Amino acid sequence: MKYRVYISFIIGVVLSAGVARADEGMWMIHAIDAALEKKMQERGLELSAREIYDSDAPGSSIADAVVSLEFGCTGSIISDRGLLITNHHCAYSDVHRLSTPEHNYLEEGFWAMRSDEEKNIPDKKVYFLKKVVDVTDEVMELEAQLKAEGRPFGMRRLSHLMEKRYKESTGLEAWLSSMWKGSRYYMALYQMYADVRLVAAPPVSSAAFGGDIDNWEWPQHKCDFAMYRVYTAPDGSPAEYSEDNVPMKPAARLKISLDGYKPGDYTMVIGYPGSTNRYSSSFETDFNETLKLPIANRLRGDQMAIIKEWMDSDPQVRLKYSDYYFSLSNVQEYCSGEVECFGRFDVVESKEALEKELQEWISADPERKARWGTLLNDLKAKYSATQKGEWDVNYLRESLVRGTRISRVMHRITSYRADDTRALPGIMKKEYDKMDLRVEKDLFGYAVRQYYTNVDSTMWGPYHRELYAACEGDIQKTASEVWNGSVLTDEGRRDAFTARTPSIEEYKADPLYRFFQDVKVKTFNDVIAEAEGEPKRSALRKEFTQALYQMYMDKGVAQYPDANSTMRITYGTVGSLEPRDAVICDWKTTPAGILEKYDPSDYDFNLSDRQYLLYRKGDWGKWGFNADGTPGQGPDMYVNFLTDNDITGGNSGSPVMNSRGELIGLAFDGNKESLASDMLYTPHYNKCVCVDIRFILWTLDRYAGMTRIIEELHL
Repeated sequence: MKYRVYISFIIGVVLSAGVARADEGMWMIHAIDAALEKKMQERGLELSAREIYDSDAPGSSIADAVVSLEFGCTGSIISDRGLLITNHHCAYSDVHRLSTPEHNYLEEGFWAMRSDEEKNIPDKKVYFLKKVVDVTDEVMELEAQLKAEGRPFGMRRLSHLMEKRYKESTGLEAWLSSMWKGSRYYMALYQMYADVRLVAAPPVSSAAFGGDIDNWEWPQHKCDFAMYRVYTAPDGSPAEYSEDNVPMKPAARLKISLDGYKPGDYTMVIGYPGSTNRYSSSFETDFNETLKLPIANRLRGDQMAIIKEWMDSDPQVRLKYSDYYFSLSNVQEYCSGEVECFGRFDVVESKEALEKELQEWISADPERKARWGTLLNDLKAKYSATQKGEWDVNYLRESLVRGTRISRVMHRITSYRADDTRALPGIMKKEYDKMDLRVEKDLFGYAVRQYYTNVDSTMWGPYHRELYAACEGDIQKTASEVWNGSVLTDEGRRDAFTARTPSIEEYKADPLYRFFQDVKVKTFNDVIAEAEGEPKRSALRKEFTQALYQMYMDKGVAQYPDANSTMRITYGTVGSLEPRDAVICDWKTTPAGILEKYDPSDYDFNLSDRQYLLYRKGDWGKWGFNADGTPGQGPDMYVNFLTDNDITGGNSGSPVMNSRGELIGLAFDGNKESLASDMLYTPHYNKCVCVDIRFILWTLDRYAGMTRIIEELHL
């Protein structure tokens, strides 16, 4: 039996009348109106909307303590000395960058026992939201002015002019966001801080226990957290890194609750979700389900297998590739689950039902019919016409464009000035130091096979055709000819080559460079554009979103825009998961589950001796709870728990708060059954996987011995 999702798309039916589930929705933080405030309070919220966000009273609201980490993850301030908490996987690249063979902080953990041991992370920035301004009328006026003057008026130009205007007038970082494809525009104003230092990060055996196997799964047992500290100039102003800087005195911080929670308790998450595509059409969804994602999933899965085999055989390869592999696996797991959920939950069929409703609404009004009458048929025709070209370009992207790391070196050569190559050897060496050429050789061979096997031969570049013919169609031989004939694939040949300061023309004559550069993505995109004709799919997608927005406005249905790295709030409750028929999963995990999964022969499920003994001992101290669930010197401790908050990528590290706005955990993952939610929210299946704040504190206290942090938190 297949589960049916009845048009829960956007907010649509799910928030109409009184039958709605209130859990769906990544609501704009500044747009908590009376109706939404009431819904949250009916679910258990004990605060007012102004206590959550209030731009007119700096430092008075919860949102003032929530930050964006370069719009990739979310964090929150939890002490009056600028201590910031987020997920370990958000700090993974920083921990990896600090690691060396002598001090592998990924394996050992990083613990700054003294303040002078806190490590500055170059180029790390955090952003505090100060205000959101509705600038729709202002943008429309500027767009009309630019049109009248015959000047460019696209989103990039509008953003540049508007952001410059607001940055000059406020002194803050300004980011313009288009909501509902240009139906509304908002300017977000941020205070940015650039001196950010790593304070704590547990070893991956704790932070990523279960590795890829448990990723997007439930139950999980991860202590997925890391801590930074924000520093300022002595006068409290933002400043670049300096030894004279001091810990920030924040305007607001989150209070930590040790009271725990139970099923049905109210939860809310504030963060910076990166992107969703819930206003997508059935045609776009089908394209992703049947063409784009399957290609990416298969190739990335095979690339991961190549890398993992080398990582498992050589610790030095693991250190070099762990960050790259981590990023690759997280995306691949997500996209594979997305395809599965698209089919399981009949996402295309649900969107087709919504489009039927949309077409009826369009046809009911002459003006709407004149603008959008053929919109759905036009979209269908465009996706059909471009399928062949999309097949080719997606195989190109996943093989030669991003299928190896050595391709980055070729890109650096491409962008280098022809008149001065003296610095190029040093730049190249830095890139090579991050790679292992044995791994790259295998990845290159795989990329070449996929390219020649799947991309139409009419799209091959002239050098590709020449090589293929010379090797009589033997793809393996073709790859070997390129690799073995290049001076850039062997350290000795490379050093001898660069030692004589070759010209840029000599670099570009190398077989490996020529192979990567022989075909440009633009060539493929031009073929797609020709098949597409006018108007383009992008223009039709914009019209589709605006039509849906107008339909819901017309019907009086509350709606939220797709996520776009702006601050959002989502609310829900603690609860269990029923992933399949007759399968019920509890809402929390405990250290007993860690010991059950422990396997010293499996890297992903291994523990250090100290971790194993501490879990076996079961001394949870004040971080545990009693038999009745109340906090105290009890026999157990929660590790991870589930809520039904509506989250996506970018919410990683977001604070999970109780009804009083107190921190009870961090959001760090979703469940596999929720992975259709990029395009369609699936009630009862969308879950947010959270790490309990008490498990984090126990790790800091009992495992790491960081009493200075415990004291700083006044616990």
